[in-house]
Amino acid sequence: MSFPTFLTTETWAKKGRLLAAVSLCAVAATLCLANSAPASAQDVAAGLADQLDPNAELLLESSEITYDFDRDLIVATGNVQVYYDGNTVQAHQIIFDRKSQQLKATGNVIFIEKNGNVVRTEEMVLSEDFSEGFARALQIDTTKRTRFIAEQARREGDNITSIENGVYTVYTKPTNPPNKPPLWRVRAEKIIHNQQEKIIRFENAAFEVYGQPIAFLPYLSMPDPTVTRKSGFLMPSGIVNDKLGYGVTVPYYWALSPYYDVTAILTPLTKQGLFGDVEYRHRFAAGQVSVAAAGLFQAQPSQFNTPRADDRWRGAINSKGTFSVARDWTLGWDLTYKSDRQFFKDYSFTSFSDNGETSEIYFEGHTDRNALSVRAYAFQISQEDYTDSAFNANGFSPVGSSLQDKQPLVLPVVDYDYVFADPVLAGELALTANFTSLTRDETDAFSIDGGTTPKFRGVDGTFSRVSLKGNWRKTFIDPLGQSFTPFAYMRGDLFFLASPDSDVTALTGESFVGRAMPAVGLEYRYPFIASFDGGNQILEPVAQIVARPNEQRIGELPNDDAQSIVFDTTTLFDADKFSGFDRAEGGTRLNVGLNYKLQLDSGYYVSGLFGRSYHLAGDNSYATPDILGATQDSGLETDLSDYVGSLYLDTQYGVKLGTQARLDKEDFTFNRVQAQASAIYGPVVSSLAYAFLNAQPDVGIDSPREELLGSASLRIEENWRVFGSVRYDLENSDFVQDGFGVGYDDEGFSLSITYAEDRSRNDGDEVDRTLYFRIGLRTIGNTQVSSGALN
Repeated sequence: MSFPTFLTTETWAKKGRLLAAVSLCAVAATLCLANSAPASAQDVAAGLADQLDPNAELLLESSEITYDFDRDLIVATGNVQVYYDGNTVQAHQIIFDRKSQQLKATGNVIFIEKNGNVVRTEEMVLSEDFSEGFARALQIDTTKRTRFIAEQARREGDNITSIENGVYTVYTKPTNPPNKPPLWRVRAEKIIHNQQEKIIRFENAAFEVYGQPIAFLPYLSMPDPTVTRKSGFLMPSGIVNDKLGYGVTVPYYWALSPYYDVTAILTPLTKQGLFGDVEYRHRFAAGQVSVAAAGLFQAQPSQFNTPRADDRWRGAINSKGTFSVARDWTLGWDLTYKSDRQFFKDYSFTSFSDNGETSEIYFEGHTDRNALSVRAYAFQISQEDYTDSAFNANGFSPVGSSLQDKQPLVLPVVDYDYVFADPVLAGELALTANFTSLTRDETDAFSIDGGTTPKFRGVDGTFSRVSLKGNWRKTFIDPLGQSFTPFAYMRGDLFFLASPDSDVTALTGESFVGRAMPAVGLEYRYPFIASFDGGNQILEPVAQIVARPNEQRIGELPNDDAQSIVFDTTTLFDADKFSGFDRAEGGTRLNVGLNYKLQLDSGYYVSGLFGRSYHLAGDNSYATPDILGATQDSGLETDLSDYVGSLYLDTQYGVKLGTQARLDKEDFTFNRVQAQASAIYGPVVSSLAYAFLNAQPDVGIDSPREELLGSASLRIEENWRVFGSVRYDLENSDFVQDGFGVGYDDEGFSLSITYAEDRSRNDGDEVDRTLYFRIGLRTIGNTQVSSGALN
């Protein structure tokens, strides 16, 4: 009896649905064995049949469908395709034996899951209830580019699946030679998957490289792919160091619950003893928190010569957390404490870092028009104490000493910004508020002229300031395209000085000091646009004038957040060019510049800005030194400022260039230059950075500083590359840091060897030399060995 293609009778549809479901379940059972396929773990958990939609429509297509009454067989032959619930099964022939309740698919059987995984086999036999099954010559390719190959697979008791002569690996790109063996693979005589225990066991396994075994593993087990978190050992790494000796890290992961876990790492070191490292992580509905600690009891502390590094006990502790306490509100922290400044440098394999030497607690919230943040900071520096008697200030601790005591505890810093939704006087009105309070235990003083005129980076005591600023602006554009933006702001500050160092006589003797700064101004722009065949260009003159009274109480108030003054094109049109709230620019000032942009249809883009600033009236805030005395070399201290310029180039073909420069107002020599360039051309990826800062004797910089930083990588074969980097001190003709290496990377394997030198410590004769060796196997893990020697 023969039926046409697309048979849709009720009886065949019922059997066809069984056919598809059985096929899908059997393939899913074998797919569970592919430990490389985390993407399919959720799909195969507890059997794919439980996830099939019983109401889904089934479509069967084949060249011929027959029913054998004598043997009670339903047979579909010739390009058989079954579509069911987003999954597809293809075969040359599918036979359903109604007597034995078995289904058999033969001839280039291909199963395509709706998640993208592809399973291929020559023959598949399954029972009707899915509890028993057999597949021959099985191959599974996952969306993660991993592959599992087996000679045959058998499923028994609806729980245990066994694979004979199985191979697990990652597969290469289709462009690679089809017969090229993978660089690595794991082969086993037998692989047993226990779905109830969610464990995969390998018997008589071997790790092979280029088809040759290099390590034999009589017994190996790993979690079922359906298990995203499983207790067990992780990939180790090796250490070789002149001061630490030889060592190997042994990490173990505890999956204590779906919500929290622990990673513990023990590292025995031949010279220093046992190094311990543990991290606890806990995830909540509204956030997450982690606590980590590391340390050891040093067996040979005399190997180290930096302060406190030669103590017996050394270690560090860190905690991070973030919680969404309400809509638009977040509470978080990142806190680190270390026993000494060089701990993370000497034990660089610690699983956590010193978070940039800054510990922080914050609470913040924001909406489209307002934002509030409350933060607290503490600083634990890594720099070692040093001495520089040339800058010592009489009556204060020597320069370079007690560096940690000179760091402030900042608690709190409160910032609030609000932009009014409705126009005020037809313009935009915004409010900015800041409250900062900090405490310092030791005055940080230095002197340029032998101690007669001390200057202060920070003062012993507690200092608090509250600032409030209202800013209004409105933009008008006339028929000619000229843009006029009048603006005005009013700022008020209130300082509270508690227990200041009595030796700092420059500070006011008042406990409370108030200060106000009103300002009005106008910004003018007139862009000239010229289009041509192939692109367009814009030439735009810009002028800004700001009128305000003189700054009050200069040099009588502490300055902690406005010490950095970088005058370049990014700050040229800032109404107040100080970096923080402790200073408030005063006097009348004119800022002018010429902006140029070129855009070509081919993708090239060039932009540049050149300008300067003029002090027109009143006292120049940058000419009157404050308690730090750091404004003397800003480029703004005279009525006619230095010139500033910038240039940015993007070819859209891999070459980018950006530079900022400040040129002397008298002879156009460079006082400050920052330039960065990057390029990708064929097999070469490179970057180059240049920095120059002229001498600033008023702040203790007696000679220019000039450095060059470069890096490059060259791909010499499809998978091989060489790379290197260098940091060079042009002023002193000295290499500060340098390194080079070679690496290999393909779809499943990576290897790199790097040698690096570092001379950046205070003592320029010290050189840290380190050799890094890293190896990685995709989906399995990676490890590295590093060695270091100090000469």
